[in-house]
Amino acid sequence: MLNLIFVIILSYLAGSIPTSIIISKLVRGIDIREHGSGNAGGSNVFRILGWKYGILVILLDALKGALAVILIARLYLDSFPFTNITPFDDFTLVQIICGVVAVMGHIWTVFAGFRGGKGIATGLGVLIMIVTIDMALALGVFFLVVSLSRYISLGSIAAAIAVPVILVIRENIFGIDIQGYHTVLPFTIALALLVIYTHRKNINRIIHGSESKISFAKKKSV
Repeated sequence: MLNLIFVIILSYLAGSIPTSIIISKLVRGIDIREHGSGNAGGSNVFRILGWKYGILVILLDALKGALAVILIARLYLDSFPFTNITPFDDFTLVQIICGVVAVMGHIWTVFAGFRGGKGIATGLGVLIMIVTIDMALALGVFFLVVSLSRYISLGSIAAAIAVPVILVIRENIFGIDIQGYHTVLPFTIALALLVIYTHRKNINRIIHGSESKISFAKKKSV
């Protein structure tokens, strides 16, 4: 039990590393949360510092989720302390737990007053490790929606919703046997709902036409 608590805490701390705040401080000497949408995530860095730094932050945030799944979870050496009723083995279940906790750490980071990002990139890193094919297809949805709308937030929401939808289509329409489908599906639905919740202000701004659109033009110094 103590070992499980240890990897959970470590996953939370890894997810809590405020990459966008660190990058914005190093590059421009600003707190990214005081600019743009006020969010400590890659999309806001994209708007304020430009696409190069935005992509860097997104990649680093995704790496946090991936590391929680492929590295930190491996530090769990005990047998699972509860009855495992899922179709996954104990290690895969620990990976899912570590991934979810890393996303929570990104959203509610202990290193920045519990004001972090929206968990998209970190969740991306987690899902790529767990449902690789479905996540790859969802990324296609993300880029399509962003290219058409120029809203990163809308693309993020669409991609999050696309993951469980793709799972359902592959399993039930195309007859592909997805390992642990009945466990992965509610997990991805829960993540999609979390993404919608963390983007509730963005949704309101999109509805009222006040959400910022992205541009690949070089940003001027702040």
